[in-house]
Amino acid sequence: MTMLRYSWCIWDDENTGWQIAGSTLSSSSRAGTNKAAHRQSKSPRFSLTHSQLRGSHTTRTTSMDVSQLYNVGRNLAQEYPYVAAFFLGLGALSATRTVFQTLFVFLQLFILPGTSLKRFGAKKGAWAVITGATDGIGKEFAFQLAKAGFNVFLVARNNRLLESTASEIEKKYPGVSTKIHSIDFSTQEEASYVSLGAAFSGLDVGVLVNNVGKSHDMPAYFVDTPYDEMLDIVSINVTATLRVTYSVLPGMVQRKRGLVLNIGSFAGAIPSPMLATYSGTKGFLTTFSSALGEEVAQHNIIVENVNTYFVVSKLSKIRKASALIPQPGPYVRSVLSKVGLPGGAAYSNRPNTTTPYWSHGLLDYVLTLFNLRGTAIKYTHRLHSGIRKRALRKLERESKRAQ
Repeated sequence: MTMLRYSWCIWDDENTGWQIAGSTLSSSSRAGTNKAAHRQSKSPRFSLTHSQLRGSHTTRTTSMDVSQLYNVGRNLAQEYPYVAAFFLGLGALSATRTVFQTLFVFLQLFILPGTSLKRFGAKKGAWAVITGATDGIGKEFAFQLAKAGFNVFLVARNNRLLESTASEIEKKYPGVSTKIHSIDFSTQEEASYVSLGAAFSGLDVGVLVNNVGKSHDMPAYFVDTPYDEMLDIVSINVTATLRVTYSVLPGMVQRKRGLVLNIGSFAGAIPSPMLATYSGTKGFLTTFSSALGEEVAQHNIIVENVNTYFVVSKLSKIRKASALIPQPGPYVRSVLSKVGLPGGAAYSNRPNTTTPYWSHGLLDYVLTLFNLRGTAIKYTHRLHSGIRKRALRKLERESKRAQ
């Protein structure tokens, strides 16, 4: 009786038979040995000698060169043609699927347009609400949504910067109306949220951009994270998103249209050691967006978790742009032009998540395609450890200068 079993090396097992590069040839009894030998002599399909299989007497193992591996594969295919055909077909199907998936990702990132902003009330008097609207990505969203034909409602902490940003928008886009509202999301004051909700009352809000966010001052292990910093991150990244969305969404449901953009992070897709609290809040946005998006799809509302790598901004503390780290302008244009397309997040089992910027999308897709999540976590840990050491040395130098 012939039996097939997989293994990665070759050795001579005197009790059970031969282990041959992924196959086991064994006899059901010693009495069948002669019959097996007779079949071997009649067929040239297995031609490896005992010396080839045995290799070293001291290690009783051997590695197989390319030609031997080819011969064994060919012989197995001849011995079991239907099994070989099945696995060959399976491999071809898998390769074809990967090619088509990759092509579809490229089409989304570079060619296919997203849903038109007119669907959400652009140039029809609708409003776009943007939190964290006075700097970086948030400010860019305000300008580009105003350019697209939305009136803009700016929400941030600094009233002076709010007034300045609103003035800039009105001068650049004369037909656009603006409103501002100052709120410190870190305080979680109920009266502040009630006041903000009242400010939205009666407005036709077509787009909500939950952009406000906070990260750690520097990478730190969770046990070393300042308590107040941890609370602020949760209040700003989670509670603010929930409360603002809770105020705006009922009107969208009533009007049967709307777009909610939750600005996420790769730290939500790839857990980030030494930024555990921040990473956890961004992971929350991923799950929240998936659940909420499914709930409100019946009302013609799109909810997206916008998966973001680094962008030049105060939050990222990066000042120089590169292919992988864009300025806010190109990044926001990619988000608004690819609404409804998952981009690089396609096939990652993250419903309602999009990675629209081309280099971010390619990175996200590669991480998914090759299942590099574990590798990325370890790399991030080493990266953040190095950043923390450099930051602490810098603080030490500054402290000595101040003395």
